[in-house]
Amino acid sequence: MLKLGSLFILGMLFVGCQNQQQKLKESEAVPFDWDAATIYFMLTDRFNNGDNTNDVNFNRNKETGVLRGFEGGDIKGVIEKIEAGYFTKLGVNAIWMTPIVEQIHGGTDEGTGVTYGYHGYWTKDWTNLDPNFGTKADLKHLVEVAHKNGIRIVLDAVINHTGPVTEDDSVWPDDWVRTGPACDYHNFESTVTCTLVENLPDIRTESNENVELPKQLVEKWKAEGRYEQEIAELDAFFEKTGYPRAPRFYIMKWLADYVTEFGIDGYRVDTVKHTEAYVWQEFRKVLDAAFADFKTNNPEKVLDANVFYLVGEVYNYGISATKAFDFGDKKVNYFDKAFNQLINFEFKWDAQQLDYETMFSKYDTLLHNDLKGYSVLNYLTSHDDGQPFDLKREKSFETATKLLLSQGAAQIYYGDESARVLHAEGTVGDANLRTFMNWEAVKSNSETQAVLAHWQKLGQFRAKHPAVGAGKHHMISKSPYVFSRKYAKEGFSDKVVIGLNLDKGHKTITVSEVFLEGDIIRDYYSGTTSKVINGTVNINSEFDMVLLESLRGN
Repeated sequence: MLKLGSLFILGMLFVGCQNQQQKLKESEAVPFDWDAATIYFMLTDRFNNGDNTNDVNFNRNKETGVLRGFEGGDIKGVIEKIEAGYFTKLGVNAIWMTPIVEQIHGGTDEGTGVTYGYHGYWTKDWTNLDPNFGTKADLKHLVEVAHKNGIRIVLDAVINHTGPVTEDDSVWPDDWVRTGPACDYHNFESTVTCTLVENLPDIRTESNENVELPKQLVEKWKAEGRYEQEIAELDAFFEKTGYPRAPRFYIMKWLADYVTEFGIDGYRVDTVKHTEAYVWQEFRKVLDAAFADFKTNNPEKVLDANVFYLVGEVYNYGISATKAFDFGDKKVNYFDKAFNQLINFEFKWDAQQLDYETMFSKYDTLLHNDLKGYSVLNYLTSHDDGQPFDLKREKSFETATKLLLSQGAAQIYYGDESARVLHAEGTVGDANLRTFMNWEAVKSNSETQAVLAHWQKLGQFRAKHPAVGAGKHHMISKSPYVFSRKYAKEGFSDKVVIGLNLDKGHKTITVSEVFLEGDIIRDYYSGTTSKVINGTVNINSEFDMVLLESLRGN
């Protein structure tokens, strides 16, 4: 029987070993790479209600079409789930939220019933947060909590248009916006110099003329007691940059403030192809300067040396187009001096039509050649794509496997991981894709929990290994289907072996091209370990896939 002194010594040794392991873990921390990121995209209003006192503002109390009003989701709700470890367990290392700036106060009927700006894309005031989403104090806390947990925050930028005109929201001046013609998308001109839809005033982003602030914005700021401050900041911005006081530069300044004030890490940019390409190069310069200012003023908050992240929504862009989006009469390179990534609308079709190896080898070739230095953001479900990969949520396991094991950044649309339904009775159009997050099923439904567990395993493995999303792909064997991914960047290297559609039970996997003889290999999916003997490992699990990583050899 051990004496108390011996127990104390053993306890201290155990704690010491834990501390050493923690230090070792920190010293071997995996660097963050946007090209391998797992980005969780949510409609802020539909994710989690953390504060029910802000659910109704500005008398937004008209009866709306089904799922076309505010449902209560807010910034505090996101913070709550970060602190609960939800995103960490899912392997998420960035969160993209729909716009949280102040929306139009009134509602409008687009033929689907009264709709409010719950989605965030109907801006009234870029300088203020919509109280339905929260306060600037909430946003500050969100960024701090997210960064503490190794998660980046990406907000959504809209420069193309204001919100619709309603009885509560007057149109902006003619030198700021055009109200027609509507776009017909036949060529570049009819995609850019026009309104996206009726009653969505289009910002004159092509204008270099000095314009005064809209009267309604001036009156609003004065009523809120911040007019002098906003004017002083604008004067300083235009004096420093030398830009004309043209509409687009006002908006760029307002959006850049969220970088310098809160330290956000990136923007997803809305309706990119509906604005002149040079606008995004200018936006990049403004944001880079803001990010540099933030880092200079807040050295203790700097996460790493990554540049500010910009991902663009060029509707219908696909990876096969590489850098040139074709309007029919003109091709435009949106990557050049602007975007790190573009959203890849092609991925869902590749996932449906191609086998794993054909898809993986295709992406490997494109990303490491024509798109070298850039990447794409893949998705299988989104907020405005009425033809998702799995509309009826019958292929949730396959969705996770294809999305999270493919090269490029991965966009999880909120509820992909929990098979949230993509329809609701009485709902018309894209509102079907925007049901409230199914937290009750996550909590108590065993089928939902099994789906979530699969997403979590793949997500955590992807987060641990940037080789999965950004590494070079090589097929080891066609049958059984086994491949490797290898990654090397700035002194950090990573390598994994993955097998799919394998036999359940005992599996012998050839790994000699990747791992050394005698290495201890863990299958992250099952938790099983094996030693490399004669270039192979033996895994006995009930699953038909393996996610192999090297532990220390003995």
